[in-house]
Parts: sequence; C-alpha cells; structure tokens
Amino acid sequence: MSETEALETHLQELRRGTVVLACLRLLASPGYGYGLLEDLAARGFDTDANTLYPLLRRLEKQGHLVSEWNTDEARPRKFYRTSPAGGRLAAALTADFHAISAAVAALPEKD
Repeated sequence: MSETEALETHLQELRRGTVVLACLRLLASPGYGYGLLEDLAARGFDTDANTLYPLLRRLEKQGHLVSEWNTDEARPRKFYRTSPAGGRLAAALTADFHAISAAVAALPEKD
C-alpha cells in the first residue's frame, strides 16, 4: 500500500464517526437526503449518497432520527429530523469529540 493510500484509509476511518455526529446535529432542523449531502459537503464533510442513505436508515432504525414523507411537491421527498434520543446522542458525541480533540492537541508533535 502506498503512503497516499494509507493516508486515505486512515482519513476515512477518522471521518466515519464525524459524519454521524454532523448528520445528527444538522438534522436538528428537518432536511432531506440530497440537501443534507450538499450541506455536509459545504461544511467539509465529504460523503456520497451510497454512504449517506444507509447511514440515515440505520440511524432511523436505531431511533436517533425520525422521518416523514412530504408529498406536497411533484416529487415526494423523505424528510429526516433528529429525535430526542438522537439529540442526546449528538450531545454525548460532541462532548467526547471535544475531549478527544483536546487530548490530541496536548500530544507532543514531532518536528
């Protein structure tokens, strides 16, 4: 494995959990999948539909998101929002993320 490939693998692992946290926080206001993809990308969380939609279904199944269909437009859209349980999970993940970030910042850096 090349150094670039190794870096990409590790970056993907590092970002995986942050996408969950970002979705839970962004969906405090209702949103639909494609709009969420755009919002995530605009905020530096690059992901694709093949990753996002299974994640949304999994979070909904776990009770962290709720959804409803909007059929008022020509094309029905499924809107998601963070449930109360999802809000509690987002708060816990945010606190842990800050603790991990502080711990990493305190590590010595090699010149």
